[in-house]
Amino acid sequence: MLGFAAAAIVTTSFAQNHAVQQNASRARATVARPAYTTYVRSWHAPVADRTAPVDDSGRTKLVLAALNTQERVELPVLAARGGFAPHDLDRAAHLLREPSSGNEHPIEPRVLDAIYRIQTHFNAQEIRVVSGYRTPAAIASSRGSQHGRGRAIDIVVPGASDDDVAKFAREMGFMGVGIYPVSGFVHVDVRDRSYFWVDSSGPGGRNRERGVLADVAARADREALARGERGLPPALIGADVDALLGGRAGPAAPVQEEDED
Repeated sequence: MLGFAAAAIVTTSFAQNHAVQQNASRARATVARPAYTTYVRSWHAPVADRTAPVDDSGRTKLVLAALNTQERVELPVLAARGGFAPHDLDRAAHLLREPSSGNEHPIEPRVLDAIYRIQTHFNAQEIRVVSGYRTPAAIASSRGSQHGRGRAIDIVVPGASDDDVAKFAREMGFMGVGIYPVSGFVHVDVRDRSYFWVDSSGPGGRNRERGVLADVAARADREALARGERGLPPALIGADVDALLGGRAGPAAPVQEEDED
């Protein structure tokens, strides 16, 4: 057994090493934070003298610009509030694929309609996409995530603050709206009942989600119902989505919606 003095030396050495590691981590974070903040500012900055394109009738197109792949699509709409032809939904799904794996998923048309309303409301030149589809195995809370169902997009609206974007999106009804003030984007999804949150985690960090504005969410859904709108029903997905992606189909089972992104 270690004597008291030896134990004290070991304890002191451990504490010193732990302190050194913590200081190194803080130093790395201090260096990384300004660089990431610069990226976030650039995402939010509009390109000078650029406006969203219009179709032959003069109607604004939905423009999606993927930050990870630098790809861009311009999608004509079928009506003032959105609506997209099947081949344009396919083009959107391809841009919104998971960059790391190349996996694609059909996009829910209603989430594109919501994104289009955001673009036109802020007269934005484009919608910048931080994340679209994510393979469920890659998501910590995959059973509750709308990203794994083609119902969610994390966005930046150049020229508009994330707070203003989130505030407008919350008014639509039957929406999931999450604001990520550290990571620098707004999560938008469509669902059966509205849920709003703030997540103060940084890029790649553990979720620090906090639900907010439950009264605003309930009111937005009531007003949407009064306009004749309905929320999406809970999604049905396979019991093993990753097996399905690999061609090993399992039995379908309903999955309860959760208040997650």
